[in-house]
Amino acid sequence: MNIEFIEKKLQEIYAELEKDVMEILMDESLDKKNTNLRMQPLKSTKKILENALDSIKMVDKLGKEDLNR
Repeated sequence: MNIEFIEKKLQEIYAELEKDVMEILMDESLDKKNTNLRMQPLKSTKKILENALDSIKMVDKLGKEDLNR
């Protein structure tokens, strides 16, 4: 499994999420409540992706350990 490739693609997604976050933060028409409501899905998405990467790394590590036995 090519973990580096997966990490690179996730970094690209994180960069897009950061652009979306900055767009929301710079929108002066939004009050604090609406800003927070629009930010929550972005934060959740990033956390889900981070957890998925951790899971992929763990599966890869366990797979390599099984091959070495």
